Amino acid sequence: MNDSQRPPVRPSDIPSLDRMLREPALAGLLAGFGHSELAVALRVQLDTLRQRVLAGIAAGTEFTPEFIAAHLQERLRARQQASLRAVFNLTGTVLHTNLGRAALPEEALEALLRSAGTAVNLEYNLGTGERGDRDAHVEALLCELTGAAAATVVNNNAAAVLLILSSLAARREVLVSRGELVEIGGAFRIPDIMRQAGARLVEVGTTNRTRLTDYEQAMGARSALVMKVHTSNYVIQGFTESVSLQDLAGLCRARKLPLIADLGSGSLVDLKEWALPQEPTARETLAAGADLACFSGDKLLGGPQAGIVVGGADLIARIKKHPLKRALRVGKLPLAALEAVLRLYRTPERLAERLPTLRLLTRPAAEIEAQARRLAPGVQGALAEDYEVSVAAVKSQIGSGALPIDLLPSHALCIRAAARDGSTRRRGGLSRLERTLRALPRPVLSRLADDTLWLDLRCLEPADEPQFIAQLRQEH
Repeated sequence: MNDSQRPPVRPSDIPSLDRMLREPALAGLLAGFGHSELAVALRVQLDTLRQRVLAGIAAGTEFTPEFIAAHLQERLRARQQASLRAVFNLTGTVLHTNLGRAALPEEALEALLRSAGTAVNLEYNLGTGERGDRDAHVEALLCELTGAAAATVVNNNAAAVLLILSSLAARREVLVSRGELVEIGGAFRIPDIMRQAGARLVEVGTTNRTRLTDYEQAMGARSALVMKVHTSNYVIQGFTESVSLQDLAGLCRARKLPLIADLGSGSLVDLKEWALPQEPTARETLAAGADLACFSGDKLLGGPQAGIVVGGADLIARIKKHPLKRALRVGKLPLAALEAVLRLYRTPERLAERLPTLRLLTRPAAEIEAQARRLAPGVQGALAEDYEVSVAAVKSQIGSGALPIDLLPSHALCIRAAARDGSTRRRGGLSRLERTLRALPRPVLSRLADDTLWLDLRCLEPADEPQFIAQLRQEH
C-alpha cells in the first residue's frame, strides 16, 4: 500500500516524545549526542511533523522511527557545527576584514594553546610577587622594534584612536587635514570618533591641498594635539599637496603640541625589501617626530586583532590611566599571540617563511600559476561537463582595510557555465555553484563577476590542496 492509499494522517498519530526516546532506532543518537540534546532536536522534529499533518501534507512514511532518526541526525549535526569555521579564502583579498584578516604563525598558535587552558601571570609580577601590568608582556618588544620609549595595547586600532583622543584631547581641539578625514570599514569615521571622545575636530586645509601654514593658523589656546591620519584606503591624485611628518613635527614642537600618527594598517619592517608597496613603519614615524603612533595588529603586522600605541613615556602613562583603558584592554590570548609574533620580527631575514601574512603576500605569480594548472584538471573533473575551468592571470588585493588599492599579480581558476547548443550558456548556474561552494564542509569563498566564478589561489596553501579537491569530488 502506498501513501496515496493510506487513510489520512491525524495529529493523534504523531508519537510522543517519551515513546520516541525509547525507540531502538534512536539508541545510537542517544549514545552519541546525549539525552538533553536529542530531546531538544526531537521536540523540534515532532513539532514540524505536527504542522505538516495540520496542513494536510504529511506522508505516512514520515512517522517511522527510521525516517525520524535520519532527519534527527542531520539536525543534531547542524546544531553541533561551530558557527566560526575555517574557510578557503579564494576571494583575491589576502587581509580580508570579513575573514579575520591575518592568519597566525605556528609560534602564535602554540602560545595560544599554552595560555588558554591554564592560569598565567597576566597581571602578576613573578619577580616581586605583586600585581603587574598586562602590557609588560609585549611593551619591551614593541619598544625594541619601534624605538619607542613606551607602549600599550588595546583591542583594535579604532579603540586606540578613541583612547588617545579621550585621554589627551577631551573638551579640546584636534587638528586634522581635510584630506585625511577617512572612513574605514564598518563606517568608522574620524569625525565620529572625535565626537565620541569629546574632542572638537578642527579641519585644516582643503581636501586636496594642505600646507604647513594651514596648521599654524589653526593652532590656538584650545588646541590639544595634531593628528596625521595615514590614508591607506584611498588616494587623491592630481593637484595635491600635503605636509610631511617631519615638517609638521617641527611646528608641533615649537607650539608644544603632541603630534599623533594614525598609521592604520601599520608595519614594523620596510616592505620594499620584499618588493611590496612601501608603507611607513612605526620606527620611521617616531624617528620623523611623531610623539605617538598607533596601528593594527592583524593587518600588515600579521598578528592577532589589536590596537598598538607606541611613543613617549609621559603620553603613554596618561593613556594607561584613563578609565577607558580598562574597557578596551586585551585578554591573555591576544597578548600571548602578539608576543609570539613580535618575537619573529627579531629575525627579519626569516620573516617571509615564518609569518603567514608575508608569505602569502610574497608568493611568486609563477608559483601560483603552476598551482592553478596543477589543480585545474581536478576541479574540471569534479564539476564534469556542467562547467568549463580555465586558468587566467588576475590581480590580488593586499587587504580590504590595508593597502586596498595596491594589487599583486596572481592567477585564478576561472569557472564558466558550459555552453549549450554551441552558443548559449545556462543562466543562474554560477550562482548556484557559488552557493554550493559556500556550503561545503570547509566553505570555499570566491568572487563572481563578468559571468565567471573566480577562484584566486594566492591564499591557497599547497598543504591544503588535497582537502580542497577532495571535498569538491565528494560534493559532485
